[in-house]
Amino acid sequence: MSLTLRALLGASVSLTLAGAALAETTITVATVNNGDMIRMQKLMDDFYAKYPDIKVEWVTLEENVLRQKVTTDIATKGGQFDVMTIGTYEAPIWGKQGWLVSLNDLPAEYDVDDLLPAIRNGLTVDGNLVAAPFYGESSMVMYRTDLMEKAGLTMPEAPTWDDIKAAAAAMTDKGNEVYGICLRGKAGWGENMAFLTAMSNSYGAKWFDMDWKPQFDGEAWKATLTDYLSLMNEYGPPGASNNGFNENLALFQQGKCGMWIDATVAASFVTGAESTVADKVGFALAPDTGKGKRGNWLWAWNLGIPAGTQKVDAAKSFVAWATSKEYLELVASKEGWANVPPGTRASLYANPEYQKVPFAKMTLDSINAADPTKPTVDEVPYVGVQFVAIPEFQGIGTAVGQQFSAALAGSLSVEDALAKAQEITTTEMTKAGYIK
Repeated sequence: MSLTLRALLGASVSLTLAGAALAETTITVATVNNGDMIRMQKLMDDFYAKYPDIKVEWVTLEENVLRQKVTTDIATKGGQFDVMTIGTYEAPIWGKQGWLVSLNDLPAEYDVDDLLPAIRNGLTVDGNLVAAPFYGESSMVMYRTDLMEKAGLTMPEAPTWDDIKAAAAAMTDKGNEVYGICLRGKAGWGENMAFLTAMSNSYGAKWFDMDWKPQFDGEAWKATLTDYLSLMNEYGPPGASNNGFNENLALFQQGKCGMWIDATVAASFVTGAESTVADKVGFALAPDTGKGKRGNWLWAWNLGIPAGTQKVDAAKSFVAWATSKEYLELVASKEGWANVPPGTRASLYANPEYQKVPFAKMTLDSINAADPTKPTVDEVPYVGVQFVAIPEFQGIGTAVGQQFSAALAGSLSVEDALAKAQEITTTEMTKAGYIK
């Protein structure tokens, strides 16, 4: 072979290798550190088999930190992430701002019409699907059937808060580190305030009246906070003001909680291999006080693509894979139907195999029981069950959550916490122009 030919062949091989390197796209995905998202990272071989030219780098963060980072990045067009895990709160607000890429052109086999209407509607802005739901959830009561039986009690399918108080008292055995109830205490609009706002709806409370005036000085909020603190101080675990979703999940799995009222998505984890009480868990609807609203929320963790990304096509391929029917089947084949991300697709709940999962029906009933357009007993000017869908809520909700967490830690009284919440919220809503 002549030197010239060898040089030409060598050059063409180099160009081919360079072309292959250029064809490979790396996308950065920001996500929350919960079980379903961690599980997805272990199943990436399936994605890489389908999309060998796309590589995924993960940034996995605690919920409050994730929100701060993705909010800053998208608002400043930082370009740090190509796919973001965002909630039902952010999606419509950011969609209206034009910060999210429309997903209306996902392939036909994605079957967007299979998405549950309650979930899909919350992710649609001006006819555009602005994020794809990875899993949807409401909240419900998860309880220890063995401890209820030992106490001589039966949990109703639709309990009242009085039923919850009675059960918490009966199941508490602090000497053996068994606490009748575990609830969120960690400050954050999506942590303790998600729980407390949903709880307050069932007590007839609301964040704002029709003139956007805060309502923390009313009797309904006082009753909500008083009962919450009473439950937690008398029957809850020590250090509860530091506990969010993950901390309470660990306590329940270790057999330290008689009841836990939290996200329906937790059901697969409290009945899973890492739970010491997996075969002793029952489920009930979130409690009420007879006023017509239950204390359950509506939420989805979704995958959205920020408008600033330079890698839209690769990002869409990942989003479509991660939120597809096929992904649900993949999880079922590896981990069993009980561990499939719930609450997004009608076809899942029509599947006879999934219908055998003990919490499937309760999850769907809970999702259907939440109405973001009529979240409270009285008429209100906002939508959102456990949040108020205005941009200012993120900051206000966390500031109020800090007051209520301080009350749980014992450094503020009920009256002082509510007075501070009223003052903070009034100041911010006046500054934002809602209150004239």
